Amino acid sequence: MFTGIIRHLGRAQSLEPLPGPQSVLRLRIAPADAQAPGFAAIPKAGDSIAVDGCCLTLVVDPASVDGVLAFDVVAQTLRLTTLGTLVPGSPVHLEQAATASTLLDGHLVQGHVDGIAKVVAVESTAEWRMRLSPAADLMPYIVPKGSVTVAGVSLTIAAVDPGKNGVGGWFEVALIPTTLALTKLGSLRAGDSVNLECDAMAKTVVNFLRHYVKSDRHDDQK
Repeated sequence: MFTGIIRHLGRAQSLEPLPGPQSVLRLRIAPADAQAPGFAAIPKAGDSIAVDGCCLTLVVDPASVDGVLAFDVVAQTLRLTTLGTLVPGSPVHLEQAATASTLLDGHLVQGHVDGIAKVVAVESTAEWRMRLSPAADLMPYIVPKGSVTVAGVSLTIAAVDPGKNGVGGWFEVALIPTTLALTKLGSLRAGDSVNLECDAMAKTVVNFLRHYVKSDRHDDQK
């Protein structure tokens, strides 16, 4: 579990296939400084770290490889996230898993990416707003004034256009100067892709209504 508050950045070092029949890639991330205040504790093998919002497990003790963070990434993760597009030098957001004593400055984030959203517009004059278009099947989870996680960053939804049955739908987030200074979101432009995690409560409610509530209210009267 995470909070979506980014205090640490890293850069992709390599993304290479592992030997064997399975489609598994080894992702290596070079953090700015594994002992910087962004990490509450020096990470070790087995720890969970969100990389651009995607929860991954450290497979090598960073202390043994000059602080480099190494993760194994499976085919489904590559299909549903932007991790497969990382190249050496690509900036990424890093967040350690929350603990019982962690301040919930953002919202409860699972690190389970629902899909990829496309940046369709950026407005940086009166205020910094970013408009994003997710897949149509994710639009029902986008709630006005609700929470959303964009590339691992906890944000509040500022505006929504649901489109027609989700098709053509979009939402906007407003970025404050602190977010622009501490994350890579300010560098995004139209056409860029980002990992998107919708709010878990919204997904639970929609799933319940879709599968367990009768669509015909008159069924009980028949």
